[in-house]
Amino acid sequence: MRVALPQSFVDLPLAHRGLHDVAEGRIENAMASFHAAIAAGYGIELDIQLSADGQAMSFHDDTLDRLTSEVGAVRARTAAELGAIRLKGSSDTIPTFRQVLEAVAGRVPLLVEIKDQDGAYGAGVGPLEEAVARDLRDYVGDSAVMSFNPFSVEAMQALLPDVPRGITTDAFDPLPDGVSAEAAKRLRGIEAYDRVEASFISHDREDLGRPRVAELKAAGARVLCWTVRSAEEEAEARKVAENITFEGYLPDKTA
Repeated sequence: MRVALPQSFVDLPLAHRGLHDVAEGRIENAMASFHAAIAAGYGIELDIQLSADGQAMSFHDDTLDRLTSEVGAVRARTAAELGAIRLKGSSDTIPTFRQVLEAVAGRVPLLVEIKDQDGAYGAGVGPLEEAVARDLRDYVGDSAVMSFNPFSVEAMQALLPDVPRGITTDAFDPLPDGVSAEAAKRLRGIEAYDRVEASFISHDREDLGRPRVAELKAAGARVLCWTVRSAEEEAEARKVAENITFEGYLPDKTA
């Protein structure tokens, strides 16, 4: 069953990884950035990785190196260990997805990107999707899930059939590490859209002119885009996309 994306995901611009601002001590995917997005009346886009003990964590990278003083894989640490790691330039630590859900509490739409765990956007998925579903199952509020990996979206189709699903998409040029040219062709063509009964895509703003995007939009897909960093980029993106994921400026919420 294809589940429609709530209108709030079109009406409110989505703060990319929360309304983060390093100069203000608000780090991406951290609680201060989520609270700031809520206070400003924006929707939230966030990323989810898996802990060693099977908990969904709000974090973008596979490794801790860029955003913390620790090194190594996120999935090598337990949720408790990750929750004790301070984010650089902030008093925040890495939150669990459940903590984020409790903080948002349905006040703004929540767009959840499940990060690829297979390494090649293939079928090696399951534990992270199960963790997301466990946390999100009883959530009251507008939410939607998406992933670059269609197998992840397919897993969510089975686990949470009533939650809207989408595919995060781009040109896949250059090829991501570990992704074959054949797999990239399928991903670039968004071939899994109907199979996983998606209702939206979130596409790279620089590639919105792709004919496949127009084809899906004409067939009823909601088209979101990432990542917009200025009013000028927003104006161009909105020629195709119905809404934006943004950072680095404050878009008009009435657009």
